[in-house]
Formats: sequence, C-alpha cells, structure tokens
Amino acid sequence: MTTTHVWRKSSYSGAENLCVELAALPAELRIRDSKNPERGHLSLSGGRAAAFLARVKSGR
Repeated sequence: MTTTHVWRKSSYSGAENLCVELAALPAELRIRDSKNPERGHLSLSGGRAAAFLARVKSGR
C-alpha cells in the first residue's frame, strides 16, 4: 500500500530553493531536502521530532 504525504516547505525558503520540506504523520515527522526529494527522507518519532524542532527554532 502506498501512502501519500503532504510535504510543506518552510516559509523561510529563499529564492534559491535551499530548504527542507516536512511531512507530519500521526506517529512521526519526515524531513527531506527540497532540491533533492528523490534522495529520501529522515524520519523522527514524536519525542525526537519535538526536540529537533525546538533546537531549530532556538537557532542551535
């Protein structure tokens, strides 16, 4: 069975399209390179996704 994900690009994406895209699923967050989406994605579980996003937002 194939699952379709809704990928969202960051609002901070520049004109060069150098950014990441996120897909929020019930049990995980998926992250991929917006310029190379065919190269795959990184999957983070709920707790790890929250910690990752907190670090990104804090500038670390």
